[in-house]
Amino acid sequence: MENQQENHSQTIEILQEKILNLEQDLAEKNKTINKISSHNNSLQFQVDQLKRLIYGSKRERFVPTLDAQQLNLEFEPKAAEVDEQVKAERELIRVNYQRKQPQKKHQGRLSLPAHLPVVETIVEPAEDVTNMVCIGHEITDELDLTPARLHINRTIRPKYITKEDASGNQRQVIAELNRPIPKCIASAALIASIFTDKYIYHLPLYRILKRINQMGVSLPSSTLESWVKLGAELIRPLYAVHRLHVFREIYQMIDESPIRVQDKDKKGACHQGYMWVRYAPLPKSVLFEYYPSRSTKRGPIDDLHTFTGFIQTDGYAGYTYLASVKGLTHLSCWAHARRYFEKAMDNDQARAAHVMKLIQLLYAIEALAREAQMTPEQRHELRLDKSLSIINEMGQYIHQERGNVLPQSPIGKAFDYCANHWTSLQNYLQNGILEIDSNLVENAIRPLALGRKNYLFAGSHDAAKDIAMFYSFFATCTKHDIDPQKWLTYVINNINDTKNSQLKNLLPQFIDKNLFS
Repeated sequence: MENQQENHSQTIEILQEKILNLEQDLAEKNKTINKISSHNNSLQFQVDQLKRLIYGSKRERFVPTLDAQQLNLEFEPKAAEVDEQVKAERELIRVNYQRKQPQKKHQGRLSLPAHLPVVETIVEPAEDVTNMVCIGHEITDELDLTPARLHINRTIRPKYITKEDASGNQRQVIAELNRPIPKCIASAALIASIFTDKYIYHLPLYRILKRINQMGVSLPSSTLESWVKLGAELIRPLYAVHRLHVFREIYQMIDESPIRVQDKDKKGACHQGYMWVRYAPLPKSVLFEYYPSRSTKRGPIDDLHTFTGFIQTDGYAGYTYLASVKGLTHLSCWAHARRYFEKAMDNDQARAAHVMKLIQLLYAIEALAREAQMTPEQRHELRLDKSLSIINEMGQYIHQERGNVLPQSPIGKAFDYCANHWTSLQNYLQNGILEIDSNLVENAIRPLALGRKNYLFAGSHDAAKDIAMFYSFFATCTKHDIDPQKWLTYVINNINDTKNSQLKNLLPQFIDKNLFS
């Protein structure tokens, strides 16, 4: 009997041990399942973002497919078909126009600017008007375009010679020829036009050359390239002055963007360089600088180790050390924080929407200050009165909910981003001159993104530095409502006659607009 009870006890112990092992295995499997589920959710989020890039409204893609039936189509439609189609379209336009009559009174035709030159053409009636009296005129204005054309500036300098003096000597007199680039047949206006076409309208040099050829001048590509090189060398000292002034601003926004650069050491491939961009909001100055790398340890922001003031950036990990630099106040960007929650809407709509509403209130306060044209002091007081309480409410909510979501989920990443940058996100409250986000510097980068799609890459590292210089000047011109071509023409004509100490007065942020208006 005792042996039987002992056997039962051993059996129970064995079964309990098996149950414990099974429970451990189940816990491990549940842990693995949760990990796989979390990973799947992360992958699904990435797939959704890729679909948004491919099929979203920001971009349209067309992938042509070869249809065998299309090969049998006639190259030209029949005249009767064309006539019928045109009549149908015109009738459709007429019907739609009649249906969509404007409900309110038309505001009238667009008034054309008074400063434009006027070319008048008088059109007399076809019938005989002899013995008739003109009682008035019907005047119709239309906006017309005269295509660009090249012309020759011919400077004629009379040469004079004095009469012989007592010793039989004579002296020749001729006016001095003042040209910004000696022995260059291109005028300042033409060189400025080439640079604005390239860096504002994003035309590669071969397209600019094609336009010049179409205007009747057969120009070798090497000549055009030499004009570009000489023009860039002429104004490079002004870029150095511009850089000094931007670096001395107490409040700067910093961002970076990639650019492909041909490298002679990498045949058949392009080097991935970076444009580092600074924007100083107070003087509205933009500075592009080219560096071969995105690393912050190779020069792009070395000056910040001795900087005193405010630096605003996005969430790039290379900027995290800025918070520990003495004398420097690091600001993060609320627009970047908001993007994390916007992306998390499909993952956790309730939590993401709650935070986005609070961020929306912060931006509403900024809009109120902007519409009221508040001074920095008034904006600072408004933020402390209204924005601070909203930020505190948001911080408490993130702290409470952060532990209730998966860290690798979109909403978890959004919470982590805010938690890791919480101090720098609040730092804009310290001074009324500071902005809530770094959108101003991102806007300044847009021309670079458009240029990349057109000229694809820079021809060399030196060419990338020239790109940085012209983007700096032209972006600053845009911030100050200055015509870049008129500004650059004036600078090319006058930079050689300007003292080094006065070069500052040629910069877009300091120049007198009346000099070239």
